[in-house]
Amino acid sequence: MGSERSYQMKVVTGEFGYVLQDVPHFSDYIPDLPTYPNPLRSNPAYSVVKQYFVDMDDSVPEKIVVHKDTPRGVHFRRAGPRQKVYFPSDEVHACIVTCGGLCPGLNTVIREIVHSLDYMYGVNKVLGIDGGYRGFYAKNTITLTPKIVNDIHKRGGTILGTSRGGHDTLKIVDSIQDRGINQVYIIGGDGTLKGAAVIYEEIRKRGLKVAVAGIPKTIDNDIPVIDRSFGFDTAVEEAQRAINAAHVEAESAENGIGVVKLMGRYSGFIAMHATLASRDVDCCLIPESPFYLEGKGGLFEYMEKRLKENGHMVIVIAEGAAQELLTAKNEEDASGNKLLQDVGLWISQKIKEHFAKQNKIPITLKYIDPTYMIRAIPSNASDNVYCTLLAQSAVHGAMAGYTGFTSGLVNGRHTCIPFNRITEKQNKVVITDRMWARLLSSTNQPSFLKVNKLTGENSGNTENQPEMK
Repeated sequence: MGSERSYQMKVVTGEFGYVLQDVPHFSDYIPDLPTYPNPLRSNPAYSVVKQYFVDMDDSVPEKIVVHKDTPRGVHFRRAGPRQKVYFPSDEVHACIVTCGGLCPGLNTVIREIVHSLDYMYGVNKVLGIDGGYRGFYAKNTITLTPKIVNDIHKRGGTILGTSRGGHDTLKIVDSIQDRGINQVYIIGGDGTLKGAAVIYEEIRKRGLKVAVAGIPKTIDNDIPVIDRSFGFDTAVEEAQRAINAAHVEAESAENGIGVVKLMGRYSGFIAMHATLASRDVDCCLIPESPFYLEGKGGLFEYMEKRLKENGHMVIVIAEGAAQELLTAKNEEDASGNKLLQDVGLWISQKIKEHFAKQNKIPITLKYIDPTYMIRAIPSNASDNVYCTLLAQSAVHGAMAGYTGFTSGLVNGRHTCIPFNRITEKQNKVVITDRMWARLLSSTNQPSFLKVNKLTGENSGNTENQPEMK
């Protein structure tokens, strides 16, 4: 493990193969810091709660399914309030920034950070950074109080605005110092949290007593380690409305075909879960499972069979699926994400062209793209609760002197996770896993794969694939 990563993760080992991948703490680089009794001791809301403070040795296992002879494995520090805090309430000057694309629940997280700081810890100096990381360079800030944020969870988007890119670390840390900020709450996805890790490194290099806490945000659910990302549950629920509309359209026409494009640049979780929840979908296409159009076992053959059987069908496709079949743009957005071609329009056109050649099968195709509508809605009840707990965990961690971490749900418990574990890779659908098998059995679609019986490995079917050229 290199020196850069050693800042972001401390490894503590114990008996029976126990490994704690811990998060940094002020005491790692600032000696002899004073501590203060946690204000929650005198908070009437928590006075009746037994064992409310988390034990310093509490940890949560990354893998919950183990064999009796396997080691205990990797653990993360359990999130929650500590007996001692490293900030007196009147000295806290916090800021919140949102970056990247929109996601249901952003405003809920903002609201709960402000409310937790105020109602739990008596903090009344909280700034909102306007417009993502770039907002640190400008003078534009928003004063956040419980009254100002009280109803923001009822609407979508983010009251702070957002942007992509803008990781000028030195300017950002200079701004943090100039403004006297000592707690930074960063809400964003993979690129945002990579930037947050670098900001933390620079803060530590300067020896500043500034806590950097992240809340992982991605509507695609493609962040590793955590059980799920906030907004995902809302996205799957809202996708049902688009799928239902496509099903109604398809069912109402002779040989009706409904095509729905959902989010999922590299991970098809929304498409997979929406398909399983709907039960009206006949075929789900995701980035992790390559497919082909023509020939035996291809999509067109399956569609012809389905239309003959039912007279209609619904296809759900994730935005990142089949990009290898399209002409690449070779362009990137400000965050370095590759700009994708519109696979929904492409596959709709290919389907029309194929069935136009088959004069015996006239079709009626309706294409629905609800992606931006889904991103912009408020979070549902489940995500609202989840966002509340994520925000509270981040605040508890920062007040207790932890830094360079994100809060996240691991095996149903809230934890503090080192930045590098969150940004090391993307979470993807495993098409050799039981969840994908459940989907295939639900839709009865072909897997477009053949199994090598000797090795048990899956490989793409390369027979009769003119569209792969």
